Amino acid sequence: MTIERLLGVRTATLLVVASMVGTGVFTTTGFLVADLRSAPAVLACWLVGGISALCGALAYAEVAAALPNNGGEYQLLGRIYSPALGFVAGIVSLFVGFAAPIAASAIAFGKYLERVFPGGPSWWPPLAGVGLIVVASALHIRTVRQGSRAQDAMTFVKLLIIIAFVSGALPELAWSRLGQGEQSIGSAMLSPPFAVGLVFVSFAYTGWNAAAYIAGETHDPGRSVPRALFGGTMVVVALYLALNVVFLGAVEPEALAGKVEVGHIAAEAMFGEGAARLMSAIIAVGLVSTVGAMVLTGPRIYEAMGLDHPKMAVLAKRRAGGGPVGATILQAGVAIAMALSASFDALLIYVGVSLTLFSALTAGGVFVLRAREPDLERPYRTWGHPFTTLLFLGLCAWMMVFSILERPMVVAYAAATLVVGFLAWLALGRGRRSDG
Repeated sequence: MTIERLLGVRTATLLVVASMVGTGVFTTTGFLVADLRSAPAVLACWLVGGISALCGALAYAEVAAALPNNGGEYQLLGRIYSPALGFVAGIVSLFVGFAAPIAASAIAFGKYLERVFPGGPSWWPPLAGVGLIVVASALHIRTVRQGSRAQDAMTFVKLLIIIAFVSGALPELAWSRLGQGEQSIGSAMLSPPFAVGLVFVSFAYTGWNAAAYIAGETHDPGRSVPRALFGGTMVVVALYLALNVVFLGAVEPEALAGKVEVGHIAAEAMFGEGAARLMSAIIAVGLVSTVGAMVLTGPRIYEAMGLDHPKMAVLAKRRAGGGPVGATILQAGVAIAMALSASFDALLIYVGVSLTLFSALTAGGVFVLRAREPDLERPYRTWGHPFTTLLFLGLCAWMMVFSILERPMVVAYAAATLVVGFLAWLALGRGRRSDG
């Protein structure tokens, strides 16, 4: 089946931005403040996480440009290492890469809507989150072109609103709060909670590799995908640092510690309850864009798996001019189940640990392909390699080791997902179409 290349560099770049700017930046700072007890350490955590995402994007850009097909880690790891590892990565992407972040975004969407319209029954915020998943999935099943245009427009609006919020907030900040902390920044950065905090931050940066998932539908992917990965990530790092300066400078740290709706709390402290409710409404609208971005990208992985494996062929069914039907419905069903059953902070660690592993393996593919296939056409070569790639791999290893030590139960769930992926490979993955 031939898939049309309908998406340009603008859509790919905005897809990276929309995938990243959503739940994480407006929710995770409260958990960082609770664990680190230091505003400078929180800002350092966001900066280190941004550097890690940029280094990862540089490595992904080379690999994705050299192997420009839909499917993300499924097709990249399957091509670089083995079909079995690629298949496991595809299963992990379903649960961890997309369904869990969609569920977390839906949970946050409901919580922020509850701030806008307080006093309703307890069941309506989760119902609103489920409704968001259903509507976004239906739109992207129906049409690729119109879905991508709606996605672009909502992302532009989200960016303009965030820039306006930051610009209006800066004069209202108490800048001295940015230096408050119970320990020095050096000791905080060397502590296990800082490494676990990077896992929270890595959730917020999830999506920096989004353009790699749609390389097979992008015009001139050898140029467009690297530009989208690096440009989109740079924009988001700047936005995240600016937003966290606002959050930490708006209120005392204890007002944010452990809270999910940090955007509402900061806006209320600076501008009053009315403005805070407006900000919560804006964030909720922004989360619509985030869910839409993940609903667009995720099913391309399962579709690629359906094209390769006869037992999963239902996942490759498409409408004319639309997105993959079976793959999108499967993702929506898993995301809805998670949104109705999982806690928010557990989802963050579960996503961060699992994705860190496969992101590291994919970035490491730069070393493997250069050694094994030196003559492979590479429209883009990783800037700063091997130093930037090694820095990314080192940060990934640091996060995973301390996450295992600090949050063993959540890591155990992540490990169980890998086992499920391998069992699925034994049941469904062997006997690829390409194997004859």
